[in-house]
Amino acid sequence: MKYDFTTIINRQGKDAMAVDAPGKFPSFPLPEDGFDFIPMWVADMNFATAPTVQSSIAERLTHPLYGYFITRDEYYQSIINWHETRHQVTGLRKECIGYENGVLGGLLSALNAFASPGDSVLVHSPTYIGFTGSIGGAGYKIVHSELKRDEEGIWRMDYKDMDEKIKKHKIHVAVCNPHNPTGRVWTLEELEKAMKVYQDNDCVVISDEIWSDIILNGNHHIPLQSISEDARKRTIALYAPSKTFNLAGLIGSYHIIFDSYLRDRVRACSSKSHYNSMNVLSMYALMGAYKPEGMEWVDELCEVLSNNVNYAYNFINTHFEGISLSKPQGTYMLFLDCTDWCERTGKTVDKLLKAGYRVGVGWQDGRPFHGKNAIRMNLALPFSKVQEAFDRLERYVFNSVIE
Repeated sequence: MKYDFTTIINRQGKDAMAVDAPGKFPSFPLPEDGFDFIPMWVADMNFATAPTVQSSIAERLTHPLYGYFITRDEYYQSIINWHETRHQVTGLRKECIGYENGVLGGLLSALNAFASPGDSVLVHSPTYIGFTGSIGGAGYKIVHSELKRDEEGIWRMDYKDMDEKIKKHKIHVAVCNPHNPTGRVWTLEELEKAMKVYQDNDCVVISDEIWSDIILNGNHHIPLQSISEDARKRTIALYAPSKTFNLAGLIGSYHIIFDSYLRDRVRACSSKSHYNSMNVLSMYALMGAYKPEGMEWVDELCEVLSNNVNYAYNFINTHFEGISLSKPQGTYMLFLDCTDWCERTGKTVDKLLKAGYRVGVGWQDGRPFHGKNAIRMNLALPFSKVQEAFDRLERYVFNSVIE
């Protein structure tokens, strides 16, 4: 490979939540002596970002003034080129693109534009924990439409349930594209059926597309706005380079809204606080990320992540009796259903989590994501550490006595 995805980088003391959080909370203890900590929880990659990100920031840093600035045309053109090249998007113009401090901030601006606190919002379940906190924290009521696993273990939308709940709760705003934590990459047919439900019920759709570039094993992401003219008119899409290039600490997301009415309403809400403004270095980070070399880097990243996911999926199915999961088609997260294991062993998910923590496997409680007896695991780290983590789980956790 051209880029380095094998070096194990020491992040301790560099302000990284992924590695510095353990030991600071009673529910997240440090591992026992003899085990280093393997970060497999928060959605943060343990790979160095694309070299063009660093070089772009470094070039701007050579100029010693960092005052008020104007967004460069290159910023917008970088986004347009990225979506045209990677997602075959057509008709994207500068005026359709707007900065957001974060996807969740964009989500709330969109909600505030088309709903009022106390109104219900449709969200698929299992649910990204950030949706739960931000939507509920802003005073909206979350109505879950549960995804169902079919005979092949693939998560599917329940269109009948979606329609019934939208009608029952008089819902007019829905959140779509729940890649996290299920790892689904929706097909064109699935998106068309979902949009038919939303269209029939006159719903504005907020599509979280932050994982759109991390697609595994040859799957293909379809931007929701691209499936029909109606979808383009009723969808507010939220993107960011933060997941793709591990830039969350720099802050910087963006929306794509083709319809001028939706766009004006969202921007009216997001602009009032004057806190939703770009950082000059995050602008350069995006321009560096979205260069052709960044595209090459992402292609190699997806190959590495596909290998990690395939290894982990096969290992779990072979070695961990009672643990079931759907194989992710996108993201670098696994969502483990531990229900059968808990029933078979008489142990709780809490005991299972703690047993992993003791040997340095920093996985994450999946219940806040609305998965009963669930654990979420991050596989965005060098393959050698993935192997080591599963070796520890086999030797000391699943095939050992858990106290």
